[in-house]
Amino acid sequence: MVVATASGGKAVAAALGGLRRGGVVISLGATDEPIELSAFELLFKGVGVEGALTGTPSAGDATLKFSALSDVAAMVETMPLERAAEAYAKMLSGQARFRMVLTMA
Repeated sequence: MVVATASGGKAVAAALGGLRRGGVVISLGATDEPIELSAFELLFKGVGVEGALTGTPSAGDATLKFSALSDVAAMVETMPLERAAEAYAKMLSGQARFRMVLTMA
């Protein structure tokens, strides 16, 4: 399973390549960009795409419980709060690895 938080069509389609047989990409959020995928992936690899709107307290609780039970953790890149402008620029340029998280000493 891949949870796509950058849910543009190209990002979701690219995530399909990382799935094994029977895997699913869950797209959070929405854009008007179409998700292009091949029928080969759907039929022979058995992958799928699902969508989910998030934001309710119960959805957040279920997500945290799933993470704890499955030993799933976010992959983030940290930077001190003092370098927030640098972190923001790195994110905008596409050079951030996963998500930028500002830390406080």
